[in-house]
Amino acid sequence: MPLLNGLEAARQIGAWPQGPQVILLTVHIEDHYVLEPLRAGVRGYVLKKDASADLIRAIREVAGGGVYLSPKISPAVVAALRSSRALPEEFLSVREREVLQFVAEGKTTKEIATLLGVSVKTADAHRTRLMQKLDVHDVAGLTHYAIRRGVVQP
Repeated sequence: MPLLNGLEAARQIGAWPQGPQVILLTVHIEDHYVLEPLRAGVRGYVLKKDASADLIRAIREVAGGGVYLSPKISPAVVAALRSSRALPEEFLSVREREVLQFVAEGKTTKEIATLLGVSVKTADAHRTRLMQKLDVHDVAGLTHYAIRRGVVQP
């Protein structure tokens, strides 16, 4: 999606008072791809390859106030819950996550500033703070990190 990835869209929709419930349709089954959307407020997690069997069930479950997870991701959910590792994105601000996505998409600081409606200096400050928080020291490292964490696709 241009300008916003699915996880960030889910976070923003989840912040709306009485907003719609979100069902994520994805190909990812790795534990961090599953846990982060659930923490962001996603109420349904459906694998694309199982969508024909699961999507209607997910819609009904979520519409009824429940949560729906495709059965094939159960091992990933259990692994994520058993793992005590913290996810660094939890410590990033919304703006820092946006900057991470834009950097990983190859945007320059000037382009990022324009997209965010801030000065180049402010965009650079966001990127610098992001690098400090993640202990990453170059754009290639940020891009690699963003790909590993599913912020962008390779």
